[in-house]
Amino acid sequence: MPVTMYHNPRCNTSRRTLALLRERGVEPEIIEYLKTPPSAAELKRILGQLKIPAAKLLRKKEAATAGIDPKTLSEDQLIAAMVKTPIVIERPIVVAGGKAALGRPPEAVLSVI
Repeated sequence: MPVTMYHNPRCNTSRRTLALLRERGVEPEIIEYLKTPPSAAELKRILGQLKIPAAKLLRKKEAATAGIDPKTLSEDQLIAAMVKTPIVIERPIVVAGGKAALGRPPEAVLSVI
């Protein structure tokens, strides 16, 4: 089963999640989402797999710094802002078998592999 990980190599939690996957013999396709942000359609699909609204995938401090206020934006506007400013997307996200999990804590991703 292919496994995809939206990864930020500068993030300690993201690095720990990747190490955990590799310890389990899983070598994911790594997408450095700051270099290659997901499209709005991809982000909508991931949110559907995570079963959360966009506001729950928002890094609050980074969003505030970027001037993104989830209380004033619709779901589509929030997704567009996340695509335009990917640093505000919470990480890491692991997608496998039509499911997705946020690696906070890293062990949470084991539910999808």
